[in-house]
This record gives sequence, structure tokens and C-alpha cells, in this order.
Amino acid sequence: MKHNSGQSRMLVAVDCVIFGFDGQDLKLLLIKQNTGPQKNKWGLMSGWLQPGEDFGEAASRMMYDLTGLEDAYLEQVSAFGAELRQPKENTVAVAYLSLLNINASQLQLNDQYQAQWISLQDLPGLVAGQTRMVDAALERLRYKAAIHPLLFELLPAKFTIPQLQILYEAIYDSIFDKRNFSRKILSTNLLVKQKDKEKLSSKRGAFYYKLNKRRYSATFNAFLHFVADPGNLK
Repeated sequence: MKHNSGQSRMLVAVDCVIFGFDGQDLKLLLIKQNTGPQKNKWGLMSGWLQPGEDFGEAASRMMYDLTGLEDAYLEQVSAFGAELRQPKENTVAVAYLSLLNINASQLQLNDQYQAQWISLQDLPGLVAGQTRMVDAALERLRYKAAIHPLLFELLPAKFTIPQLQILYEAIYDSIFDKRNFSRKILSTNLLVKQKDKEKLSSKRGAFYYKLNKRRYSATFNAFLHFVADPGNLK
């Protein structure tokens, strides 16, 4: 196809907004820019779309390059006009949301990117245009978590209900009533109670639970309306 001189070419990038949870804080995985006008600034894992590659394939490629994971959760969020990324070129950036368990043994961060997990409460200034992507991805995460139990992607294989509540409170930046939260969680029948307890947080301890993966797959909407009006909790 011939290039029309009356139209401008467009560069296409893919950016990965990678959330992680360490048991206490919701964090974002950022990399240090080492070249160009944004050198030494923090930013999202991003790269250019390659010939013959679709957006999802590009996001998966970059996630594997950064984390060593081949099956990380990925969901397309939106497209953004990142005008300042390449001042001399028109650019469109397609953002993907990803969820990772920070303490997973399979997670192996690539040293070349100088990647760090940074709490959402302490985010530095990001590469131009990427703050909008993070805000959009967090909003998507809040709405998805109110409908589907996808937050288990951020947790270890076994966890306590208090740990799960801490995660929900970090996602929504709100406090949930303990009894009501526990009742709603257990009513989904997605959790399998374990015999052992986590005793570091209290003398009495809290029982560990595991996700019933078979039921999780069969009834993915079990948390429907678990969080009412997720955009207006305060």
C-alpha cells in the first residue's frame, strides 16, 4: 500500500502496567530508562510492536523478557496518544494490565532493566503519558475485582482471609468490615480451608486457605457484585 503524502505515519507501542502484591502493599513494577530524553526516569515496561505481531503477542513477549513468565495475566486496557514519547513522530500506545505475585518463585526479573517494585503510595514521576495508563489500569482493576475473583493472581498458593482483605483494601484504598468481608468471601465457596495457620500476625493465628481452581474456572462470576459501586467507596 502506497503511503499518502497527505497522511502521517504512526508508531505503535505496547506498555505493560504490572501490579504486584507483597502481602501488605499494592505495588507497580517499573524500569529505569537508560537512553534517550527520558534517561534515568522511571517508566512502564514498553516496546514497539514488531512486524506480524498483534498487541497481545507483543505484551506477552515483553512480560517474558522482563519477568521470565510465559503465562502472566494480561488484559488490554486502552489505547493512548503518547505524543511526548517520540516528539518527532505520532505515536499510539496500547496499555495492558498485568497481575503478578511478587513472591512467586517463578518470577525472575531481568537485571538489564533495573526493575523495582514501588508502592502506589510512593510512585515517582513517570515517563510522559504513562501516569494516565496507570490510572486507567487501576480503575479497570477495581471494576474487574468487584465482579470477578481475579485478585487471586496476586496471591501465593495459600493465604489467609486477613491477607486477602488487606489486598482488597489496597486495591480500593478503603477499609472493609472484617466480619462482612469474611462472610462474603466464604459464601462464594471458592476457598478451601487448610489445617495449618499463619501465626506471625497474631497469637491465635488465622487459618490458611487455597483457591479451588476447578470451581474458580467453572464459576468465574462467583464474586458478582462482591464490591458494590467500586468507583465510589469513599
